[in-house]
Amino acid sequence: MDGARNVKKWAMATYRLVKFELTGADNGPLRGEYRSVGDGSGRPVVCICHGFKGFKDWGFFPHLADRCAKAGFTTVTFNFSGSGVGPDGKTFTELDRFGHATHSGDVSDIEIVCDALAAGAIDGLARPVRIGVFGHSRGGGAAILQAAKHSTDVLVTWNAIGSIDRWPSEVMDKWREHGFIEVVNSRTGQVLKIYRDLVEEIDSKSQGELHIANAARTPKTPWLIVHGQVDDVVSVADGVKLFETARSPGRETKLVLIEDGGHTFGAKEPWEGSNARLDQAIDETVAWFSRYLF
Repeated sequence: MDGARNVKKWAMATYRLVKFELTGADNGPLRGEYRSVGDGSGRPVVCICHGFKGFKDWGFFPHLADRCAKAGFTTVTFNFSGSGVGPDGKTFTELDRFGHATHSGDVSDIEIVCDALAAGAIDGLARPVRIGVFGHSRGGGAAILQAAKHSTDVLVTWNAIGSIDRWPSEVMDKWREHGFIEVVNSRTGQVLKIYRDLVEEIDSKSQGELHIANAARTPKTPWLIVHGQVDDVVSVADGVKLFETARSPGRETKLVLIEDGGHTFGAKEPWEGSNARLDQAIDETVAWFSRYLF
């Protein structure tokens, strides 16, 4: 009941939007922003993590952050240090950083943000009472790995990868031989290189410290798993497997399968507005954070 009273008290509060910068895992700038009522005193934080070739201002992320902020949370969004997106927040101009990005770097970036929040080291923000982490796709995989290491208070993932070893064998062979592969930014047609850092990490760590399924078993964190039934990027089987792996006595877990839901639940960049599938995913997410963070 206390949580319900807090949600009612803080819902739809007017918040401010403030930019911040930390030092990321690659020692370059980690750029973010927070939505907060005042300095956030006495409030929990929701930290939102984007996926591969994504960024904090892509598509649904600002809309999700707004919904969480209006529900009473201080809400933090940031670009992973290897996102490739430059100071303007939208354009892939930091191509070398993108090319050398790794999954372990993503996990470290989440730790950097959460540690700064917990220490009250982000200007203008008080220490939060609790911290919840949200991750989409590759960001979901990183959030699972981070939660296993640092006991995140609450976890929500959308269409999260179930393994970092996702690339076809012929692509991996070419990658090792030539030292890089190329991927395309479907929105702009821009060709982006990924260097051997990532393939070497997959070879050496996918069955060890970056084994997502093993990490899913570790924490007792309350975890909401949302997955689109027709996701053609990360199979719904990944979501089901993560849920089955995570379930254990005394742990709160929930699997929500979104009917006709794709990888981004119909959201696009530039943002064209929400829809019933995305609304369902967001409603479930806000309810889960409200239940376990307040």
